[in-house]
Amino acid sequence: MPGSSTTQVVLDLIGIAVGGAAGALTAVRSGMHYMGCLLLGLVTGIGGALTRDVLLGAVPPAALTDWRYLTAGLAAALLAQHLHPLLSRVERVVDLADAVWLGLFSVAGALKAVHLGAPPMASVLLGVITGIGGGVLRDVLVDRKPVVLTQEIYVLPALLGSLVVVTAPFLGWPSGAATIPGALLCTAVRVVAIRRGWRGPVVGRRDGASESSR
Repeated sequence: MPGSSTTQVVLDLIGIAVGGAAGALTAVRSGMHYMGCLLLGLVTGIGGALTRDVLLGAVPPAALTDWRYLTAGLAAALLAQHLHPLLSRVERVVDLADAVWLGLFSVAGALKAVHLGAPPMASVLLGVITGIGGGVLRDVLVDRKPVVLTQEIYVLPALLGSLVVVTAPFLGWPSGAATIPGALLCTAVRVVAIRRGWRGPVVGRRDGASESSR
């Protein structure tokens, strides 16, 4: 596959697996049936990579042509369904998985964009889109406002992780070598945001304002 490397594929597969599990857990909590959980898990897992490849013109997308991508998403979603009573009780584990998923996919998106010759700003943007894309699709399918765009701090960590990968060549580092520091930075910022309860400010709203007052 053009623009793919061992590092790229590994990042994608781990990210898809973690995303698939996160999507399946959301489906269980939303009361979906068995196949609905599998589908939501798969869409959540591959959504970011699918969007990234389409925007980069890397078609057909790897998520639809490489059997490992679909297998990783479905297997993780299936496993999460069976383990959901245990995982749901360990909220910290779920939050950490969400943060790791964001970190992996953000750097994976930026890395592929760099490999395919996208300009630096476009590569950063594609890293962010890859990181949050699956979460946006997940929330739309369960009929709720995407938390990545409304309240919780997602975009900033994805932006920072992508920046590490994109700026690495300018500092004399190969982009691939910067994926681990980038993913760790993104994950760390996301975890801190969760622990401290950071929320993004809502444009046009004041504290205590009601929906009817807008």
